[in-house]
Amino acid sequence: MRRREFIAGLGSAAAWPVVGRAQPAERMRRVGVLMNISADDPDARKNVQVFLQGLQRLGWTEGRNLQTDIRWAGANAAEVDKHAVELVALAPDVIVSTGTTGMAPLLQATRTLPIAFANVADPVGAGFVDSLARPGGNATGFLQFEYSLSGKWLELLKQLAPHVTRAAILRDASITSGIGQFAVIQSVAPLLGVEVYAINMRDAAEIERGVTAFARFPNGGLIVTSSALAIVHRDLIIALAAGHKLPAVYYRRYFSDSGGLISFGYDIAAQYGGAAGYVDRILKGEKPADLPVQAPVKYETVLNMKAAKALGLEVPTSILLRADEVIE
Repeated sequence: MRRREFIAGLGSAAAWPVVGRAQPAERMRRVGVLMNISADDPDARKNVQVFLQGLQRLGWTEGRNLQTDIRWAGANAAEVDKHAVELVALAPDVIVSTGTTGMAPLLQATRTLPIAFANVADPVGAGFVDSLARPGGNATGFLQFEYSLSGKWLELLKQLAPHVTRAAILRDASITSGIGQFAVIQSVAPLLGVEVYAINMRDAAEIERGVTAFARFPNGGLIVTSSALAIVHRDLIIALAAGHKLPAVYYRRYFSDSGGLISFGYDIAAQYGGAAGYVDRILKGEKPADLPVQAPVKYETVLNMKAAKALGLEVPTSILLRADEVIE
């Protein structure tokens, strides 16, 4: 045997024990995700992607040490309930819930499995947690805003369209936050010389009837409050506002990006990035009861100038200066 072949043989032999001492595979962790929007919604899919990318940055890789089970409910209450029960039955290490509508059925199904939520308007008022600082149960996460923000939507509407003396408030009256947002807007309305009207958003027909009836009288404007139903019916709402020449204020930028006049609200991507961080901490042993519910640290104003011009509005300099983005 030649010297080179002999040395190569030694190298091969030395490799065998290494294979025998290979490290065991990482423990697979399971995360359930309950989305209250349909799977074909591009905004919702982007939010899920932000969440998954956040987990990946923290060392969690699908198929290696992580398995995710995602359920899409499409803002349908029966589907939300069904998928909540399905996810709990899978007994994941943690469940992520987006929006307010999924939290109640999840907490009915389990008071032990950890839940991290994003995009929830009023977790204390709805009974999901004991307090923001000390959630106390098996759920914690990130809230959209404090109710005081709702009054600022009406202030913004008056600044942008001073002629408005009537405002229709589109809300989901079936959730606590829908009632709460309307109550705050109603409380500040007299100070601004505005009369407010509630329009519920149970379905498209109700929205169209309500907005059409409201628009028969002059000097009107719209405020669209936070809910999954507002997202589901966003195209209809934006079209109705444009068709009836109603200036409208929305609670997040997705509406302005889609043609709505102006939005003032939270950064939703930060919510899902934060949820990834909380899931990581829960998977590493921390309890939801010990993780405070976090409020947004940044709000953004997005103005759609094309919509403003179509309404014949002269946008005040004060609004142009405060806008984080102006869509031409």
